[in-house]
Amino acid sequence: MENNVTEFILTGLSQNEDVQQLCFFLFLLCYIILMTGNFLIIITIQRSPNLNSPMYFFLSFLSFVDICYSSVTAPKLIIDFQAKVKNISFVGCMIQLFCVHLFGCTEIFTLTVMAYDRYVAICKPLLYTTIMDWKVCSMLVVTCWLGGFVHSFIQTILTVQLPFCGPNLIDHYFCDVHPLLKLACADTYVVGLIVVANSGMISLSSFVILVGSYTIILLSFKTHSSEGRRKALSTCASHITVVILLFIPCIFIYLRPSTTFTEDKMVAVFYTIITPMLNPLIYTLRNMEVKNAMKRLWIKKSLGKNRKNP
Repeated sequence: MENNVTEFILTGLSQNEDVQQLCFFLFLLCYIILMTGNFLIIITIQRSPNLNSPMYFFLSFLSFVDICYSSVTAPKLIIDFQAKVKNISFVGCMIQLFCVHLFGCTEIFTLTVMAYDRYVAICKPLLYTTIMDWKVCSMLVVTCWLGGFVHSFIQTILTVQLPFCGPNLIDHYFCDVHPLLKLACADTYVVGLIVVANSGMISLSSFVILVGSYTIILLSFKTHSSEGRRKALSTCASHITVVILLFIPCIFIYLRPSTTFTEDKMVAVFYTIITPMLNPLIYTLRNMEVKNAMKRLWIKKSLGKNRKNP
């Protein structure tokens, strides 16, 4: 069958105009906080010599991925709150689908790598600098990108080759696999199974690996001093919080057949906007090194301004 659809119409989060106006300001504020917080994390780590370690290298990379991930969906969502018709071209929809899964999967792999980094640092501290040298860290980041690309490429190819002959109304605020499969004019059962095997199993297997890693880390605390235990627990608590906020919604959405629920849109808000917005707050509020580095940079900047304006 031929593809007769040149554009899709998004339903968005709500059809109520008053709710849309409220959501416009709310999500605009969330996006500003998200961008400011993640850029602040990146700048702080880049300009602070005392944060020159693999953990902060991965944290700055996570912030970069968060910026990219949310920027694929949030600006379009915010603009659509003011639009009468929330349309997106077929090509634009496929590009958005590709980017959502590219950055989303890269973030999942990055969190898994960060858990491995914490495992080595806490359970094998004497070998940490040998195991996690900069060559290994760079290779792990490249692997995250490659894994995200392969996953996203499969998702997009499976979707773009399907025939769409109408209707073209997507019951979502961005282009994702399940809502698009629902509109296809063909049997999507096999494609749906592949999507579950691809997206769902990546989310579930990564979550199991993360839970296993942090379980081993928590069990190893008994051999640490009270101060070392407190510091390690604080770091791990931040990571575990982020993992729960990201993985539980992803598993709910993707580890099931190609069906859609009314709750899907609100659940998707968590992993596309809320979690990337909260990441900087979660990591900085529980990390004294990052907070102290931010204070030093702020003081340095303030002193520089005072010297210029005596």
